[in-house]
Amino acid sequence: MEVQRYWAPRRLLDDGLACLRRLDNRDGVELSVFEEVGEALRGMAPAELGEYHHRAHRYGVKVWFESAAPPREHYEAQVVGPDADKQATVLAIEVGFHSEYPSAGENDAVIAHLLANEKRWRRAVGREAQVGDFLGRADRWRRVSETWPDPDLGDGGLVIELAARLTDYISGLEPVRRRRPK
Repeated sequence: MEVQRYWAPRRLLDDGLACLRRLDNRDGVELSVFEEVGEALRGMAPAELGEYHHRAHRYGVKVWFESAAPPREHYEAQVVGPDADKQATVLAIEVGFHSEYPSAGENDAVIAHLLANEKRWRRAVGREAQVGDFLGRADRWRRVSETWPDPDLGDGGLVIELAARLTDYISGLEPVRRRRPK
């Protein structure tokens, strides 16, 4: 069986996908864990940051503010393969900020600004956050994120934990990120 590096093992589609799906009993609509995270985060994200947007898919959720289309700088929670976390045996969830410009130089400039202002965001984000190369695309993209090894995807509290952790990243990084000269 071939497993793509840094992404969910293919067998999740067969034996684990049920853990990623939940039933919303109010109207019978099936929501993924990450759709639920996006909706929970809508109520947790600081209102002063502007119009909230999210895009969920089977293995993750991307979050941003203002523009209708997702920008290159955004927040994300996503399933990654066990190679992304030495403690993981099956999978991990990455939670944090991504800079995904086509040019490594642009991404490095974003991260350099965040690092130059680290004292302004580190307390809110915490020591768990690692600054560095993007998991899976180290040649171009960059991140400020952490991984959670082998989470219980069926745990009802996972949605709130992920939404709360993304809120920490957003509250800490977004005001600093917005001050970066373009």
